Amino acid sequence: MDRRAALRLLAATPLVAAFPWAPEAVRVAAARVAAARERAAPGAPTFFTPHEWATVRLLADLIIPRDARSGSATDAGVPEFMDFMCADDSELAAPLRGGLAWLDRECDDRFGATFVAASVAQRAALLDDIAWPARARPAHAAGVAFFNSFRDLTASGFFSSKIGVQDLRYVGNTLVAEWRGCPPEVLAKLGVSYDLLTPRRD
Repeated sequence: MDRRAALRLLAATPLVAAFPWAPEAVRVAAARVAAARERAAPGAPTFFTPHEWATVRLLADLIIPRDARSGSATDAGVPEFMDFMCADDSELAAPLRGGLAWLDRECDDRFGATFVAASVAQRAALLDDIAWPARARPAHAAGVAFFNSFRDLTASGFFSSKIGVQDLRYVGNTLVAEWRGCPPEVLAKLGVSYDLLTPRRD
């Protein structure tokens, strides 16, 4: 796919609504990925080509890398989540595919390599140009729209996964036998106290 085709694909959907997805679709995709991961290793993608798959996996892990606290986006099944979402939603699929093509084309124009084949420094230079909308040049508007939407989809997939929920340290609905209020160190940090919150009885 050449640059013109990629831009045409991105322009087919308004930039603000390039990646609309409903919360229910996110829940369904996350549940499907979790079930597939419990059964066996995830299979081949149904929507992405092998090259797109490699790009999605790399880009997702650049957005949410593995660290001491939790696994990466790929560890959480984000690429499988995206594959399911795209296979199920053509309005999401077209701009995502166009954005991946834009990324490769821009990398090729600058460095003579696809995004996956580019060096770490080259990838970082390209992402720095599109990751910060306020600093981006108008010529990179399509790349900015793609990257911001891809980052949102990565976060949705990650934080709806088991790894992502554990990363948040969310404990869910647990019994609290007695509410003792906010810890004193948190009250101090916020500059409030329960004395200030208690109504005066004059």
